[in-house]
Amino acid sequence: MKKFILSAILLAFYTFPVIGQLDTVTYQLSITEQSLNFTGKAVKGMAINGQVPGPTLRFTEGDYAVIYVKNEMAVETSIHWHGLLLPNFQDGVPYLNTPPISPGETFKFEFPIKQSGTYWYHSHTMLQEQRGVYGSIVIESRKNSLEYDKELVILLSDWTNENPETVLRFLKRGTEWYNIKKSTATPLNRVIARGALGAQLNFWRQRMESADIADIYYPAFLTNGGISRHYPEFKAGEKVRLRIINGAASTNFWMTFGGENPLLIAADGLDVVPISKNKTFIAIAETYDFILTMPEKGMIEFRAMAQDGSGTTHAYLGEGDTLSAPVVPRPDKIGMMIQMASMDMKMGAPALKYRPQKDEPHKLMQKWGMQMNESMQSDTMSGMKHLPQQQNEDAEMPTNIMPLDSMNNMDQMGHMNHAENPMNHKMEDMEMDGMNMFSDYTYDYLKSPHQTAYSSEAPVREVLLNLTGNMQRYIWSMNGIPLSETDKIEIKEGEITRITFNNLTMMHHPMHLHGHFFRVINENGQYSPLKHTVNVPPMQKLTIEFLGNEEGDWFFHCHILYHMMGGMARVFSYGNPRDKRMSDYPFSKLVHETDRYYAWGTLDIASQMSSINLTTSNIRNQFNLSAEFGYNQNLEAELTYERYLYDYFRVFGGMNVENTTRGSLDTLQTVAVLGLRWFTPYMFDLDLRVDHLLRTRVGIGRSVMLLPRFSMFGYYEYQADFGVMTELSNNKKLESEIVWNAGAEYLLSKNFSLTAFYDNRFGLGGGLSSRF
Repeated sequence: MKKFILSAILLAFYTFPVIGQLDTVTYQLSITEQSLNFTGKAVKGMAINGQVPGPTLRFTEGDYAVIYVKNEMAVETSIHWHGLLLPNFQDGVPYLNTPPISPGETFKFEFPIKQSGTYWYHSHTMLQEQRGVYGSIVIESRKNSLEYDKELVILLSDWTNENPETVLRFLKRGTEWYNIKKSTATPLNRVIARGALGAQLNFWRQRMESADIADIYYPAFLTNGGISRHYPEFKAGEKVRLRIINGAASTNFWMTFGGENPLLIAADGLDVVPISKNKTFIAIAETYDFILTMPEKGMIEFRAMAQDGSGTTHAYLGEGDTLSAPVVPRPDKIGMMIQMASMDMKMGAPALKYRPQKDEPHKLMQKWGMQMNESMQSDTMSGMKHLPQQQNEDAEMPTNIMPLDSMNNMDQMGHMNHAENPMNHKMEDMEMDGMNMFSDYTYDYLKSPHQTAYSSEAPVREVLLNLTGNMQRYIWSMNGIPLSETDKIEIKEGEITRITFNNLTMMHHPMHLHGHFFRVINENGQYSPLKHTVNVPPMQKLTIEFLGNEEGDWFFHCHILYHMMGGMARVFSYGNPRDKRMSDYPFSKLVHETDRYYAWGTLDIASQMSSINLTTSNIRNQFNLSAEFGYNQNLEAELTYERYLYDYFRVFGGMNVENTTRGSLDTLQTVAVLGLRWFTPYMFDLDLRVDHLLRTRVGIGRSVMLLPRFSMFGYYEYQADFGVMTELSNNKKLESEIVWNAGAEYLLSKNFSLTAFYDNRFGLGGGLSSRF
C-alpha cells in the first residue's frame, strides 16, 4: 500500500510538472460561413479566420494558452483541442463539458500547456468538421533532443461538395451510389468473373453486401487545403520535420515518401523510438512526425492515398526532378471477400440490441466475429499462464505526459516475448490462411522511449467493447448499444481501466478518448506506446489501458465523423458533480444529436403507373407513407409506424387503402394492419401482416446489382382471406390475391434512375425514378 501511495505521489508530480511559465500566448479565432472551392465548384462551407484549414496555433511547453473563439455564423459551433491535456471545462464538447458557442458570441478558452508535440483542433458540433472547421497545433518542447533544420505541418483532410447532413441522410437510407461513383462497388458480374460467387453468397447469408472500406465518395482529398502543394524552400542536405495530421472526417490514408526512407519519431504528439519507415497507415485523428533529409538533387514527393484507393493528395518538397513516392496498390475488395469467406468468421453482429439495458458484451463476442476452436482457446489460456511477472524500479519518465509510474510493473497483457507466446504460432498459421490482410495495421513498430507500464498495486477494471454497426440503416454502436440507449461508463481515480476492443464490423474504427493518453498494448511490453487515438481493424481485437487521474465527464468515440453521429460513442465519467457553468446546457442535447430523425423519399413516374414513398426514421422508430396509382384505375396507399426491436426485425401498425375491384376506383377499402418486417439472411425484405378483417398477407422482395449501375429487382405478395370476419357478418368471402412485379434499374446519377418493369396490377412499362 505504501508503494502505491508513493506511486500516486510521483504520478501527481509528473501530471503537473514543475515548469516555469514562459509566456501567455493569445489567439483570436473567428468561425464564419463562406463560399469554398476545392474542386472547381463553389459550395457553402465554414472557415476559421477566413481559411481552411484554420491557422496553425503554436506554443511552447509551459506556456499559458488564451484563445478567443468568435462565432460569426447563424448556428452554434464549438472547438475541441484534440489530444491536449487540459481542464475538463476547456475540452470543447458542447453540452457535455463546455457550453456551445452561440451565434454572435465569443468564448474564451484558457489552459496551461502541459505537453509538447503535434496536435490539432476541430469543431465538435454536428458535422461542422467536414465543412472546414479544423486546424493544427504545434507545441515545441522545452528541451528538444531531436536535430532538424526546418519543419512543415501537413494537415490531411477530405472534402465533399454536398452538405454533410445530406450525406448522412443518404447513408441512412441505404444505397450503393457512393461505391459506384468511386468504382469500389462489387457487382455480381465482377464477383462471378473472379470465381467468388460462393464468397458473395456467404456475405449475403450474413446480411452483408460486400467487404467495406470507406462509406463516402469524396471529389477531393486535401493537403493543407489543396489537392497538391509545393514547398520549394527546402534545400539539399536540410533535415525537415514533417508534422502530419489526419484531420479527415471519414478517410484513413496510406502515406508514402519519395527518396530515402524518413525517420518516424513521434506518434500522437509523443516521442517514439525512431524507426526508418516509409509506407505508413494514418487513421483519422492520428498524428505522426517524421524527419527526412533533403536529397542533393530532386524534389521529394509525399503521397497520401485514401485507404480504399479512391483518390490521393500530394505535397512536394524542394525543387528539381520528382523523386516519386511508392504507390500503394488499390485494395482488392473481392479478394478480401474470398479470404474472409474461407475463415471461421461470423459477421453481421447487431448494432441494435433487443434489450439495450442488458449489456452482455462477452456473449456478443462469443457469438460473433472470429470463432476460436477449443485448441485455440486452450493455447490462449496457456499463453496467459506464462505471462512473466517482472518489476522495474528505475523506469524513466517523460515530463510531458500524465499516466506514467517510476515503479513500473510488468502488467498482465502483452509483455511476454512474441516468440514465447504459443498463441502467436496459431495466429501465424491463421495469417497463412488469409488473416495477413490486416497485418499492415499493427502498432508493433511503435515503441515508447520510456517505460509506460503502471504500478502492479493499482486496481484494474476490465471493459470489453464490441464495435458494432449496420450499413443498411447506418447505425453504429458498441456492444450493440448506441449512445442514446446507454449509461455513462464509470471511471475511478487511481484505477487502471483496461479496454479490449473487439471489432465485429467490416470497417476500421479510429477510437479517440478525450483528455487522456492510453497505452496501446503491443509486443513492446513495458514500452508499449501512449496514444490518444487508436485504429481497430475489421474483425480484430486490440487492448488499451489508462490510469484514472482526471475528473469530470470525457467523450469517447469513433473518429469517423459519421459513425460518431450514428451512435458509436460513450461518455467516461469520474462521477464528479457537474460543473455549475453547464446547468443551462443539458447533456441530453448531445445524445439527441446521435438519434435525430432523417427523412427521404422516392418518386417513380412510369408509363403505366406512378408511385411515391416517404420515410422518416431515427434509431428505433420509423414512419412510412407510400402510394401507388396505376393509369388503369388501380390504387393502393399505406401509412405505417415501425418500431425496431432488433437490427433486422421490427413490428409495425397502420392503415392500408386500396380499390376492391381491379380497374375501378368506385370502391375503396380502408383496413387497419398489424405485422412484422424482417431483413432476412441473403438480404430479402420480408413483410408478414394481418388486417382487422383477419386477412393475412406475406410479401418478399429483393434487389441485386448485376453490373455497375445496373440492378434487377422483384417482389411477390400473397394475400389470403380465411373468411373469419366475413362469415361472422354474413358478407361475401373475399378471394385470395397475388401481386408481383419484376424489373430493372439503371442509375443515371445519385438522385435519378431509369426503370423498366412489369407489375401484374399495372402492366408493363418504364420511366424515371427520383430519390430525394
